[in-house]
Amino acid sequence: MASTRPEEGSPRAGPGPGAGQGLRSRAFWLCFAANLLQGIAFNLFLHFPGYLHDLGANDVEIGWISGLTALAAIVLRPPIGRAMDRHGRRPIIWIGGALHMAVVGLYLTVDAIDASLYVIRILHGLAEAMLFSALFTYAADHVPERRRTQGLAWFGVSGMLPMAVGGVLGDAILRVGGGYDAIFWCALGLAVASLVVSLPLPEHHVHEPPTPGGPRHGFRAALRQRDLMPLWQIGATFSIALTALFVFARRFVDETGIGSVGGFFLAYTVAALFLRVGFGWLPDRVGAKKVLLPSMLSLAFGFLVLAGATTDRDVWIAGVLCGIGHGYAFPILFGMVVDRAPLANRGMAMAVYTALFDLGVLTGGPLFGLWIETWGFAAMFGFAAVLTSLGLAIFLVWDGRVMRPPTAPPLAAAPDASS
Repeated sequence: MASTRPEEGSPRAGPGPGAGQGLRSRAFWLCFAANLLQGIAFNLFLHFPGYLHDLGANDVEIGWISGLTALAAIVLRPPIGRAMDRHGRRPIIWIGGALHMAVVGLYLTVDAIDASLYVIRILHGLAEAMLFSALFTYAADHVPERRRTQGLAWFGVSGMLPMAVGGVLGDAILRVGGGYDAIFWCALGLAVASLVVSLPLPEHHVHEPPTPGGPRHGFRAALRQRDLMPLWQIGATFSIALTALFVFARRFVDETGIGSVGGFFLAYTVAALFLRVGFGWLPDRVGAKKVLLPSMLSLAFGFLVLAGATTDRDVWIAGVLCGIGHGYAFPILFGMVVDRAPLANRGMAMAVYTALFDLGVLTGGPLFGLWIETWGFAAMFGFAAVLTSLGLAIFLVWDGRVMRPPTAPPLAAAPDASS
């Protein structure tokens, strides 16, 4: 990938503690299974905005309630990252899994928009932050450096597949009259299964204390690291844009009667999985940024198709285009962060990167909700397309300057022999 090419001057992070085991290790696939199960549970909540609407919430309120979970996750990311770097990944996975199981069960008690709902959403944000950060960091530790983007793309299947399964499964439950309580029960069962699968995970992480004169560590150091800052910018843009899909797809379908949540995310996921499984090697082979450019543009075009959608077919086409964008963009950016972050600060860097997706919900939820209330869904998706394209342009210019090799100083003039 581009960030590992010597001519781009990217500092090597070094292989993770378990990277030498390759992509066939038991630890990698146990982590994959745990993430797949918790991901399906989490993505069943793609239908939660519909439940909130039934309880009387408008689109702005839905955006704020969705953003509350993200806010909790963002605030708690620094201590989670610090704990991962000091104590390993496995304790965070276990604690996060247990909390996830408990909090999903609490949704069965919700029958009104009141204080208890806000507490549950905050706890859900904490559980999501712990699992998202720790499982992806654990996977990164077990991916060989030379196949980093491909390995992370493969692991990303465990995060992409739940989007389709959660959308289709939720549609099916509602279609047969199971109601939202049945969705919550299903999510609870999946959360329990994820925790059980994660229990045998071996801990390979060895804490490496900062060395005098070495790279700085901690949350602020990760935020301010010069070659990571452009990645934070494009990651934030990407995550905000995705909020238009993950928070408001249910409302778009309900309001317009076009397509279905399950259909859109099935097309989205199939396209992404096709790229990750069949062509996950491409960014490592030709360069990450060369693949990132068309990927992000595909996401922008997907938004434009949704803006003008009038048939179910349009929604499927938009799902394919958006899935192509997400299919490559997430593992490419993820791999670039892993490559550029010091190994001893990898957990914190992963905490920052995963926090960007909560920042997207926190920012994009209310923003897109207000846009819908004022101008409608078509205008909202058009704005998401512009935001994606503009963010990509800023990143390419900024990262190009940051990663440009330093210019050698001019040689001093030779002394005049005649003098």
